[in-house]
Amino acid sequence: MGRGKIEIKRIENTTNRQVTFCKRRNGLLKKAYELSVLCDAEVALIIFSSKGRLYEYGSNNSSIRQTIERYKKTHANSSGSSAAFEVNSAEHYKHESTKLQNQIQHIQKANRNYMGESLGSLSAKELRQLETRIERGVARIRNKKNELLMDQIDKAREKNDKLQKENADLRYKFQRAQQSGMVPGGSELDTLATFDPRGYYQVNIMEPGPHGYPHCQDQTALHLGYDMKAETPGKNLL
Repeated sequence: MGRGKIEIKRIENTTNRQVTFCKRRNGLLKKAYELSVLCDAEVALIIFSSKGRLYEYGSNNSSIRQTIERYKKTHANSSGSSAAFEVNSAEHYKHESTKLQNQIQHIQKANRNYMGESLGSLSAKELRQLETRIERGVARIRNKKNELLMDQIDKAREKNDKLQKENADLRYKFQRAQQSGMVPGGSELDTLATFDPRGYYQVNIMEPGPHGYPHCQDQTALHLGYDMKAETPGKNLL
């Protein structure tokens, strides 16, 4: 049976902790030796026990101090390279910032010139060039405006044609309905009055009653291609 997994935490028992330290220290020293021999690597291992005792290993007959000095030198060179890189990056960003600021100032000056401002520093040649650019821009704007207006006019014409067609269809349907007797003729339609159920008599929408104009006096008659004739009030049905 294989060994079970152990929880990685401090061993509370002193004897067990010392035994485990000795076993794992020897195993770590063995692994460092194997790494230096198999891979021809320079390995330095330093171990301090809980009681302060030192255990060390240096490969290739080199002392731990030589390996540490080599590490310090390599670390210093890499730190210097990083510092130089940071300085170069800062200079680059500073140069780009100055370049962008100059571009912003140039664009702002050009916008003021297009608005007719800050023209005192421009020569006659520069003023002619500015005038030419503005005229070209105005021409493009007018062309675009005319295109939009023509599109609106075309849409309005299409809508008008559609409404005229619908009106013609409605007129045709109404005439067919008159011919079939489904609706009264023109004279009968003109004399059609509004029926008021309160008094059981006809009330003309244009004739005031005893209590003033009826509530529907503001209704607008629908003109279907002919003029509505004014009729006298209808007779009392009683």
